[in-house]
Amino acid sequence: MSTGRGHPLRPLTTALAAVALAATGTLALHAAPAQAATCNGYVGLTFDDGPSGNTPALLGALKQNGLRATMFNEGRYAAAYPAQVKAQVAAGMWVGNHSYTHPHLTQLGQAQIDSEISRTQRAIAAAGGGTPKLFRPPYGETNSTVKAVEAKYGLTEILWNVDSQDWNGASTDAIVAAAGRLTNGQVILMHDWPANTVAAIPRIAQGLTARNLCAGMISPQTGRAVAPTMA
Repeated sequence: MSTGRGHPLRPLTTALAAVALAATGTLALHAAPAQAATCNGYVGLTFDDGPSGNTPALLGALKQNGLRATMFNEGRYAAAYPAQVKAQVAAGMWVGNHSYTHPHLTQLGQAQIDSEISRTQRAIAAAGGGTPKLFRPPYGETNSTVKAVEAKYGLTEILWNVDSQDWNGASTDAIVAAAGRLTNGQVILMHDWPANTVAAIPRIAQGLTARNLCAGMISPQTGRAVAPTMA
């Protein structure tokens, strides 16, 4: 209120500015609850096989469209691209374990499975991604031995409800359509590297908003998408 003192020609301008600021503040105060109220459900967006040289473009698209996701990283790539693991976390993403070398785990013995999982836990933690709580077996292949090793490391196995087929050359339209089939609590499989996936992200965001769904975190307790927590 003191900014107009000593400037006779500015009181009206100052008053108008104050009104504009007040109006803006009122809109801002009402915008957040209204936006929060539109989240009538949560879905889990997941991206396998990173981090890679494509990770910055993927993270940029997600951030620009207000989306958070779970990144199932391979240990070998976490070790090779630690800066990208840090970037995933800085962008608000969650980091999961996707094995070290992406083998067919069900064809391996318990010691080899243990090595694949434990080395990835260490590689992601060393890269600044924290200690993962979620594990996605390569190719979605699992058995009792895989599950026993997961349990040893306190990991929850996460598969998917919808496969975007982006790994199989799916078009951007097809990836968007796949995301359109998600319902509350469900998880979609996507990947870090396809250009069509990055191109689909703005339209995925629009589709979720139109259906009052929001991108959530995957609960280690239930394996379903839920509202993000502070952690």
